[in-house]
Amino acid sequence: MRFGRTLTIAWAVAAALAGTSVAPAMAQGTKLVLGLPGVPPIFSTVVAYVAEKEGFFKKYGADVVLRNFDTGTAAARAVAAGDADMSISPTPLVVNQVSNAGVPLVAVYGFPNPDFVLGTTDAKKASCADVKGQTVGVDTPGGARSIALKEMLIGCHMTMSEVQEVGLGSNTAPAMIAGQIHYGVLHLDDIPAIEAHGKTVTIVTTLAKAAPTSHYLVGVLRRDRLAQKRDAVVRLVAGLISAGRYMSDPKNADSVAQIATVTGHDAAQAKAALKRFVAMGFWAVNDDGLARNKIEAVVATQKKIGNIKPGKTPPTYDALVDQSVWRDANAMVSHGK
Repeated sequence: MRFGRTLTIAWAVAAALAGTSVAPAMAQGTKLVLGLPGVPPIFSTVVAYVAEKEGFFKKYGADVVLRNFDTGTAAARAVAAGDADMSISPTPLVVNQVSNAGVPLVAVYGFPNPDFVLGTTDAKKASCADVKGQTVGVDTPGGARSIALKEMLIGCHMTMSEVQEVGLGSNTAPAMIAGQIHYGVLHLDDIPAIEAHGKTVTIVTTLAKAAPTSHYLVGVLRRDRLAQKRDAVVRLVAGLISAGRYMSDPKNADSVAQIATVTGHDAAQAKAALKRFVAMGFWAVNDDGLARNKIEAVVATQKKIGNIKPGKTPPTYDALVDQSVWRDANAMVSHGK
């Protein structure tokens, strides 16, 4: 259980503050490494674990190795360096990598609805104004939670210079439980986990409120790697599509919750969180999760808040997104191949 590591978390805070049928052939033997954010994994990655444990990758002939990284940022960097084939990484980060460093990334699958909130365990200091000067737990400076914090603070008429962010990977909730910090950028599943330890979480603001057209995560690859391994990638995405639909069926909640214990939550907490996530359409099941208006809004926001450097040209939607992979994968699922 990830919440039993008080000493480790305390050290991390201190350090950060200081600085059934026969499966088809396996895509001609092509193995794919899928980079996932969080150690332990964050809840968004459960769809990949369901695809693996329930045999959906195997069903469509995808040979997939799941590899965890501290953050989605680190996973995206591994993809850029060629150390992973595909990652599930923050949409704003990917936009910035493409814009600022010219990394040839392409998105083929999306998680359209961010669940980030800025929460506190100090109910007496839970207004935007109270956040000023506080230490706030994020994943890593410049990572998904950090970018979300920046956007939420803008909604509070504040800047990042008015708080002190501390990078804790996926351990913000444990740090709040341990009393090391009182403010953090949290996922929906973090809240019941914190409250199970006798603390109450009060929401200061949400990313949905600060940026209604925001987009959370994308499944990304280098364009050259996609060209080399396209059939295998289509099969991987087919596995994710089937897993997402399996997770959306209430009759599968218990089995999904058991798989979701990989996140560090117990099965009861995972089942409660699953219900919340399915209700908000967290995993796209009827489309690719890459709505043009949302992706374009992310690009515009990143430019507006200064994350895209002056003189750099952000990617267009058509340059950043390849919708043909999902279409081919969905056709594979529809025909049961």
